[in-house]
Amino acid sequence: MAEFATLARPYAEAVFEIAKEDNSFDIWSENLDFLTMIIKDPMMAKITINPRVSKVDLSIILLDICVEKISTNVGKNLIKMLVDNNRLSIVPQLAEQYERLKAGHLGYVKVDVISTYVVKVQQREKIEAVLKERLGKAVNINTTIDRDLIGGWLIRIGDQVIDLSIKGRLQQLATELHR
Repeated sequence: MAEFATLARPYAEAVFEIAKEDNSFDIWSENLDFLTMIIKDPMMAKITINPRVSKVDLSIILLDICVEKISTNVGKNLIKMLVDNNRLSIVPQLAEQYERLKAGHLGYVKVDVISTYVVKVQQREKIEAVLKERLGKAVNINTTIDRDLIGGWLIRIGDQVIDLSIKGRLQQLATELHR
């Protein structure tokens, strides 16, 4: 995973610079999210690793799928470059790193809050206020549900993780008992 992050960095930085030139941050976010969804699709994953599918054919397939969403020549060239360099597998990390660069440039921090239940508006506002004060920046919160946490929250801020979940505390207790 760290290797993918290293490989994705130059692509993310290049896309960020292009987005900065023409203030197309949201368009690139949408393009990279769409491309990530396509790459993660199980059927597409089989096609991308199939040695019988040439790079030219793979590029054509991806461009046909993305024709409605990714219409710029730069976007199409990115897809071709990723295929030519055997880098389709890094697209999720590329998108993630791009979003971090975008957030830093626009003056906010992207925060993922994972909970076992739907986060109420008041809770979300309180989390946002605490993190805004702690980080000194505006906060953009994305919430998801993960029932495996048992209870509590898992908060991800870039590479930093704040584990306030019952599952995390049980794992920490188990680790301490094994010492």
